[in-house]
Amino acid sequence: MSTLETIDRDKHIWEGWTVGDFIDDIEIIFHYCSKYSNFWKSKAELKNWVKNNQPYYKKHIPEVYKYFLQKSGL
Repeated sequence: MSTLETIDRDKHIWEGWTVGDFIDDIEIIFHYCSKYSNFWKSKAELKNWVKNNQPYYKKHIPEVYKYFLQKSGL
């Protein structure tokens, strides 16, 4: 079973926002940025990028990071 299948997208994070809401909100930006090879040079850089591009809630959300980490191929 992959990480994408095990993420609880319905987990509440902050004021009605779920893991899935945060993923959906930045997924388009992620796809645009991932078109450029080497956009993220490390896992730490990706982690900071995800945190900083989340709307409203600027704290690390492990499930959101793991989702994009798997998609990034780092």
